This record gives sequence, structure tokens and C-alpha cells, in this order.
Amino acid sequence: MNRSPLLLLACLLLSAGTLSCTKQEPPHQDEPAVRAFLENYFKTWSSQDMDGYAACFHETARVTFVTDRNGTPQSETLSDFLYGQRMGHKTAAEPMRETADSMSILMDDRAALARVPWTLVKGAQKTTGIDHFSLIKTPNGWKIIHLLFYSH
Repeated sequence: MNRSPLLLLACLLLSAGTLSCTKQEPPHQDEPAVRAFLENYFKTWSSQDMDGYAACFHETARVTFVTDRNGTPQSETLSDFLYGQRMGHKTAAEPMRETADSMSILMDDRAALARVPWTLVKGAQKTTGIDHFSLIKTPNGWKIIHLLFYSH
């Protein structure tokens, strides 16, 4: 008796059963608000609205820049980070614009994690990277509690 067809059938049934067991949860009801918040984050930075940009962060937020592929972190307080961003715009020879290429968001009623690949354009130069946001919901809306980012 040739067992190959039976083995193939068993494998197909097993894989079909496994796929049907993975349940995709619908997006959280507040996900559009988180997306709008993140779009505003990029818009305020690109338009050099640094007060609006600063308002995206919780007052206790921390920022971590991964400086290389070995995972070397450089952490900053929020005030140091915002100062660096302001000075970056002031001293740039050409205006800079950063846009979100896509957004992946995991969230519940109190917190959200977002992975956002981005493109930074400065004149003819383009840089890409990824922002990882930890957000919390406050009485004043969503705020960044931690930003971890790196460029490629």
C-alpha cells in the first residue's frame, strides 16, 4: 500500500487546521486616533512646529537612538532630545521632511506599541529608518512615553 497520498492528506489537514486556529483580531476601536496622533508627530516635525512636536511626548518620556547594527543605545532625556531636534532644523542647510512609510500598531485601551518605518528627505538626500513608539493614553490624549529609533 502506498502511504504517500495518505501522508500528503494528513499534512494538508494538519496545516489547514493550524491556519484556521490563528485568529486575527480586529483593529482596536482607538487605532484611528493613534494613527492620526503618529501622523501629527511626523507633520509637526516636518513643518518645524517644535512646540507641537514637543506636545506629542509625555513629560517623563525617554528617547533612545540605536547608533549601530550592534545595538549600541544612546539614551537622552526628553529636554535634551527636543533641543537637538530644534537645533537640527535651525542649522540644516536645507529643509528636512520626514514621512511615515507605514504603521504597525498593537494596542489596548491604555497603551499602544507602534513600529513605523520612515523616510527622511533633506534636499536630494534620503535616509530611511524605523521608529518604535511606546504610547500611553492620558486624559489629554495619546502621548509618547518612549521612542526608540534608528536609521538604516
